[in-house]
Amino acid sequence: MRVLFAGVLVCALTASTSAQTPAPKPPDAAEQALRALVAAAPRLPLEAAPLVVMLPAPDASLGMVSWVSSDAGGTVYLLQRGDKADPVIALDRAGKVIRSWGKGLYRMPHAIRVDPQGNVWTTDAASSHVIEFSPNGQVLLDIAVGGQPASCPNNFCGTTDIAFAPNGHLFISDGYANARILEFTADGHKVREWGTPGTGQGQFVLPHSIQIDRAGVVYVADRENGRVQRFDQTGAYLGEWTYGKTFGLQADGDYMWLATQPSGQANLSPGWLLKVDTRTGKIAGWVPSAGNHGMNVMADGSLLLVPGPSLVPQAYRRLR
Repeated sequence: MRVLFAGVLVCALTASTSAQTPAPKPPDAAEQALRALVAAAPRLPLEAAPLVVMLPAPDASLGMVSWVSSDAGGTVYLLQRGDKADPVIALDRAGKVIRSWGKGLYRMPHAIRVDPQGNVWTTDAASSHVIEFSPNGQVLLDIAVGGQPASCPNNFCGTTDIAFAPNGHLFISDGYANARILEFTADGHKVREWGTPGTGQGQFVLPHSIQIDRAGVVYVADRENGRVQRFDQTGAYLGEWTYGKTFGLQADGDYMWLATQPSGQANLSPGWLLKVDTRTGKIAGWVPSAGNHGMNVMADGSLLLVPGPSLVPQAYRRLR
């Protein structure tokens, strides 16, 4: 077995990615205002370092890690897009691969979540299949969401994320070709859908992530509109936050974490992981970040971010 750090795994990708990334644009008024809001909030005492991944095979390597999740026991689940490892990879606390699965099931792996029972769910941004697995990788449910257009440019035309309501219902964001939120029962029967394309209340331009807080409020990262919209579970609009282009959301008690960046900058540009108080909508703390897409809050309070700066997944842990 060889020990590979994320920085080593993606070194071949870094040069091409950085070469394609435009230089930062001069900040517009919205970015300046956002930076002022962030600067006025406390920086949290968390330090980022590359996430350690120990792959068991000498010829194995990761592609872009699209999303990350974890269970109550500290097992970390990665969802990655390369063809030299399984799409779903489970890591122990030391970064050792303890199981993996999923080859042949995906066209464009997008998000991964662990539900309150410890089962693992994934979304596919091309096929729009949402799959539930046992912690050991057994398929328990496969929801074919449907509704994609006939053509699927670059394999992005389907579902983006999934959230779990207290009653067991599933809320799925479908954003790359559609602009809607779908509700399903726990056994995969569709209840309703809501949302249309646009910039108004309850409209979306790429709903990219979804979460439900402890009060049952639904949060949708309306990515290209530069906001997070809030709804009740029937789709009634409750309000919104404008904290930049948010890629990933993570509920955390009375707080909601946003993996976000200034809206006017290129994707994967430097931004922040923002801890927002759901009771007030104000920023309660932040850490700097780059390469924002999927994020997770572990049971011990550590943060995980993928794909990370230069496609290197990050773990944020409390300073000693």
